[in-house]
Amino acid sequence: MDLQKFSHACVRIQSAGRALAIDPGNFNPVAEALEGVEAVLVTHEHADHLDLEPVVETLKNRPDMSLHAPASVAARVLEAAVAAGVADATARIHAVAAGESFSVAGLEVSAHGGEHALIHAALPRVANLGYFVDGRLYHPGDSYHVPEGIDVETLLIPAHAPWAKIGETIDFLIAVGAAQNYPIHDGLLNARGLAMMDGHLTRVANEHGLSYRRIADGEPVSLDS
Repeated sequence: MDLQKFSHACVRIQSAGRALAIDPGNFNPVAEALEGVEAVLVTHEHADHLDLEPVVETLKNRPDMSLHAPASVAARVLEAAVAAGVADATARIHAVAAGESFSVAGLEVSAHGGEHALIHAALPRVANLGYFVDGRLYHPGDSYHVPEGIDVETLLIPAHAPWAKIGETIDFLIAVGAAQNYPIHDGLLNARGLAMMDGHLTRVANEHGLSYRRIADGEPVSLDS
């Protein structure tokens, strides 16, 4: 299995010549991230995780591609897709709930969590799903939800967000205990912020016998080595 990150929270996962993408948001080169993918998984509705217009355009141009998302997000995408004339939209856009499992692009996926991390009591919370892919890799979306009863080998760890603080990020890394940890959700940080965050997470990961490594945007990383 190969992993590629596309700025901020979007990743592409490829195995045996087939691929899916998670969270093609408006910080990302959506067309590049979705090239050749069979399925798109969306964790939640925020624009940095779902850039609606180019995703719908890709669905229109790629009749073999499906989309999976929390019910509220799937409904929004379906409405836009029908308006845009996407063929077979109702059969290709799927609502997913926590606890459900499905197969896409030759990979088994299970959904976990259900709610976005709290930003502030004055702000509404939205649905959020973390996706566990191929029994190995976990993308939590905007949440520190630790999935129960599964062994996470590779964790995509949200490194920075309006809802996050470094202590909670460190606690999440420790609680999941994945052997491999790669940062995502870092598009608002400059070079100094990235260096500080990486320093803290690298030190704590090493103290717990885990690895932490930043990967460059678009760089394919094999998770089999």
